[in-house]
Amino acid sequence: MDDVLRRCEVDPAQGLTALQAQERAALQGRNVLPRAAVRPAWVRWLAQFHNPLIYVLLLACAATWALGDWVDAGVILGVVLINAGVGFLQEGRAQQALDAVRDMLAHRATVWREAARHDVDAGDLVVGDVVLLGPGDRVPADLRLLKVKGLQVVESALTGESLPVDKACDPVPATAVLAERSSLAYCGTIVASGQATGVVVATGAHTEVGRIGQMVRDTQALSTPLTRRLDAFARQVTLLIVLMSSLAFAVGAWTRVLPWMDLFLAVVGLAVAAIPEGLPAVVTIVLAAGTRQLARRQAVVRRLPAVETLGAVSVICTDKTGTLTLNEMTAVRVALSGRVLQVSGRGHVPEGGFSHAGQALNPEADEELLDLLRCAILCNDARLLREADQSWRTVGDPTEAALVVLARKAGLVDEVVRRAWPRIDEIPFESDARIMLTLHHDHAGHATILLKGAPEQVLALCASQAGGQTLDPAHWRQQEVAAAEQGERMLAFARCRLPAPQAQLSMADVARRFDMLGLVGSMDPPRAEAAHAIAACRAAGIQVKMVTGDHAVTAAAIGQALGLRHEAPLSGEQIDALDDLALRERVAETDIVARASPAHKLRLVRLLQADGHLVAMTGDGVNDAPSLKAADIGVAMGGKGTEAAREAAAIVLTDDNFATITRAVREGRIVFDNIQKSLLFMMPTNAGEAFVLLVSILLGLSLPVSASQVLWVNTVTAVTLALALAFEPGEPHVMAQPPRQRDQALLSPALLARIGFVGALMVLSTFTVFEQALARGLSIEAARTAAVNMLVAGETVYLFNSRHLMAPCWGWHAWRGNRVVFIVVGVLFVLQALFTYEPHVQRLFHNEGLDVWTWLSIAILAALQFGAVECEKAWQRRRARRRATALNPATSGS
Repeated sequence: MDDVLRRCEVDPAQGLTALQAQERAALQGRNVLPRAAVRPAWVRWLAQFHNPLIYVLLLACAATWALGDWVDAGVILGVVLINAGVGFLQEGRAQQALDAVRDMLAHRATVWREAARHDVDAGDLVVGDVVLLGPGDRVPADLRLLKVKGLQVVESALTGESLPVDKACDPVPATAVLAERSSLAYCGTIVASGQATGVVVATGAHTEVGRIGQMVRDTQALSTPLTRRLDAFARQVTLLIVLMSSLAFAVGAWTRVLPWMDLFLAVVGLAVAAIPEGLPAVVTIVLAAGTRQLARRQAVVRRLPAVETLGAVSVICTDKTGTLTLNEMTAVRVALSGRVLQVSGRGHVPEGGFSHAGQALNPEADEELLDLLRCAILCNDARLLREADQSWRTVGDPTEAALVVLARKAGLVDEVVRRAWPRIDEIPFESDARIMLTLHHDHAGHATILLKGAPEQVLALCASQAGGQTLDPAHWRQQEVAAAEQGERMLAFARCRLPAPQAQLSMADVARRFDMLGLVGSMDPPRAEAAHAIAACRAAGIQVKMVTGDHAVTAAAIGQALGLRHEAPLSGEQIDALDDLALRERVAETDIVARASPAHKLRLVRLLQADGHLVAMTGDGVNDAPSLKAADIGVAMGGKGTEAAREAAAIVLTDDNFATITRAVREGRIVFDNIQKSLLFMMPTNAGEAFVLLVSILLGLSLPVSASQVLWVNTVTAVTLALALAFEPGEPHVMAQPPRQRDQALLSPALLARIGFVGALMVLSTFTVFEQALARGLSIEAARTAAVNMLVAGETVYLFNSRHLMAPCWGWHAWRGNRVVFIVVGVLFVLQALFTYEPHVQRLFHNEGLDVWTWLSIAILAALQFGAVECEKAWQRRRARRRATALNPATSGS
């Protein structure tokens, strides 16, 4: 301590002078976190158009506009602008996360300068300032504590420690982890109780919270797997379209089968037909539909692609407090002189009961239990309040609040007990003594001293135990060890009856004369649904790892209750001592990481990503912000989490519940499936339209459809049919599949083969209808009208094929679950009827009405196409079964 004061050049009795503070402020700067440079809004807006597919769409928009097709040009431009707007609004979240970290800093501070107390702007603090702390204060800078009186600090946002931490002046080793540096009070933490004086040793960016802010700035947010896949897909499609259009134009110019203007229009039509301009809109709608479903399940999505990312995660690194547990201390065990009682119920709701050896116990008839619970109420400063909405709220220390709830479960109301035994005096809890004493008188004049504290401290002051029995220290120590092994925090209670009234307490009353009443074990219990959620994740091939700032014993106990591998928990100290190779082996052996600092969490995330895992990270504190940003998807707690964590994350859980993550993973997998289905629908239909024109140009045939008619088909099917698949319900076994690989393509080889197969079917059926119409003597206009309707009919039946990637679509079950499909098909029929028979539209597109025989041919060919695709799916299923049997012969008989 003296060394710190020498280095800070300050006399704690005098504090700094105003001149010293001014000079140091000029050298050190203000006690604030620096702001990062932000890209101008216009630069962020233009960056949204830097995409190959967007370039082609803009060229197509310009070409269609030049040709006078304002409807198609408007649709394409609208898609581009909507896509850019979504990206523009989503960018800049890192800066918001930094601003949220800045909000952790205090605004005012009480300092001792020139031997006097001053209230100053916290931004004016400098190294060497002597700061005074009291209950409720936010620590304004990193302090080395000089004087402490019962100081407890809430560090959960910084270290992940679930309970207030006792502070002292004694030095700690330089190698101590962040959560165990008891002689330091960190910037942004909150004083729960007690008072202290400390000297500022770090300000602004040099504080621990400042270092976390720097980590947030230095951490690059990863692009999601979906955006990477779509970017690669866009480049591939763009290259293919350019090559195909160039080939068509070159061959057409060489053969001169079409006039130059007609050839140009045909090539533009081919390019626009091939472009999946509906893709950005469909992907956005699929993601928005998933976002809406997640919002109903208590998960708010802040970045649309995050919906799909959740479905691909292979590892979830989750915080403990408030996510896997309730973040509400609950008394779960009561040890009396001859028995141990189990307590049911969770959280701050006073519902539950007592049992012994599996048998229910009536607490109102158990005087030994009631004596302990009266002591727990009276030697206690917490309160349990009933809100107007009938919910319960606690005020005070979480462990003390758990005792009040425990007493309520036995029928004791804290206000009634306190009125019957008013408090006359007290010796508050101090971290050094680790005990609290209160003096009470009843209305008949009887006096009692009640004692609460750490078991070893209380036991040392006891001469007997309840009922005047001989004290059995071995029994109490055994109970203490048993509870500690379960991660419970133990408090002991004792009573001393006074022969005469007494007006006040003194240290002379702290003597070996108390009766031991019992022990109470409290813990932050695991959520009831968390174990089921973890089991569901494992069934889906997802690893779950608990990464917490809590003690290893507490974390291991919770992990055991949840079914995690807890036998060899990994600590922050071990992480520091291991290289990457050794750490990778240790991480593979356990699901529990305790005493983890922000740097530890960040290193774990990056290590798992280097192993090929797609990582989801959950957290609620400012200490979680860097790893939330670095993970493939960050999930923050919305109820009890900090703003820094929420701004760094992509998804916020409004119920702070791990089970919600499991539901979100399922929704993410459904979203990816629906994007695949949409692509699987759009690509062969676009390819079919484009190849109809390409084959005609290459073979010198009459165009079965004109460029303007192709644009019509592209527009109406993109607006109607393609969007219907965004609302498909999930496949039955969506959570039985293993996670997707990070580099897995959007479309598998089997699905790519289907695209080629369906595209060929559409080309064949379109030319068949066109040539049949001409053979029957119909005009070229009627034949082209028939070809357009054949294209639309083929796409319509293929929509029903696409509702299941591999499952058959024959039965009635395959036609249920998505009313949007039938709505859009109905809309499309109306549009096609107008296209075929409305006189104004006929003149615009050069159409003619069709007879019954033409419609019958179209219907038969569409039905044959539907059956052919279903046969292809059946063949793919048989192939997959044979492959599975070859890999695992044991399944051949099943």
